[in-house]
Amino acid sequence: MIGIKCSIDTVNSLMKFIYLLFIKSVCILKSCKQICRAKCLRTGMVKSMNNNNADTMIQETDRRTLRGELALIAAVLINSFGVVLMLYSGAGISAISSVPFAFSEVFTKISLGTWTYLFQGLLVLTLMILRKKFVPQYLFSFVVGFAFGEFLDVHELWIGILPQTIPCRIVYFVLSYILICIGIALSNRCGLPIIPTDLFPRELSDIIRVGYPKIKITFDVICLTVTACMTGFLLGHLDGLGIGTILAAFTMGKCIGLIGSWMDKRYTFVTILTKE
Repeated sequence: MIGIKCSIDTVNSLMKFIYLLFIKSVCILKSCKQICRAKCLRTGMVKSMNNNNADTMIQETDRRTLRGELALIAAVLINSFGVVLMLYSGAGISAISSVPFAFSEVFTKISLGTWTYLFQGLLVLTLMILRKKFVPQYLFSFVVGFAFGEFLDVHELWIGILPQTIPCRIVYFVLSYILICIGIALSNRCGLPIIPTDLFPRELSDIIRVGYPKIKITFDVICLTVTACMTGFLLGHLDGLGIGTILAAFTMGKCIGLIGSWMDKRYTFVTILTKE
C-alpha cells in the first residue's frame, strides 16, 4: 500500500511539473511572438524612414542651387520694370506702388521713384515699431528700396517707345502681372533683406502669425483705398487705378504663393549669410 501511495504521489508531482512546464512554454512562446512583432514593426518603421529619407535626398538632389544675391538683383529689376509696365498698360498701377504714385500725382515736384523710397522708409519704420526693437537688416532693405525707386525712374525714361495699341496694352498688363508675381516670389526666398513693399507683408505675417496670402491681399487693398481717397478728393478723379489694379490686388497674393511653392520644389537659395 505504501508503494502504491508513493507511486501515486510521484505521478501527481510529475503531472504538476508537466503542467507548470507547459504554462511556462506558452508564456515563453507568447513573449517570443511579441518580440517578433516588435522587431517587424521596427523594421517596417526603419524601412519607411529610410524610404522617406531617400525621397527627401532625391528631392534635395533634384533641386538646383541658386545664389540669393543674384535672385535679389533679378527681383529688383523685374519688379521695377513690372510696376512701370503695368502703369503703361493703362490697366492701372500695381497695388504696392499705388500709394507713392498717388503722392507723385498730387505733389508733382517729387518723382515717383523718390516717393517710392519715402513710402518704403515709412514701412521699414513701422516694422521696427511692431518688432519693438532695432533691426539692422531692415536698413539694408531700405537701401534695396532706394535702388528699386531709382530703377522706376530709369524705366519711365524709355517706356514711352513701346506702342500703345489695345492688344499691346493687354499683353503689357498680363506680362507685368506675371513679372511682379515672379519678382516678389524671388524676393521672399532670396535669403536677404528685400524691397520694403515686399518685406512688409512677409514680416507682418510673421509678427502677427497670419498666412502670407491673406496679409498680402489686405495690404494691397488698403493701398488701393488710400490711393482712391487721395486722388479722388485731392485731384477730383481716380488716377492710377483700373480694372487691372483691382484684379491684381485680390489675386496677386495667391499667385505669388503658387509660384513660390513651385520654386521651393526646384530651387534652393544660398547667400553669404547661409550657414554651412
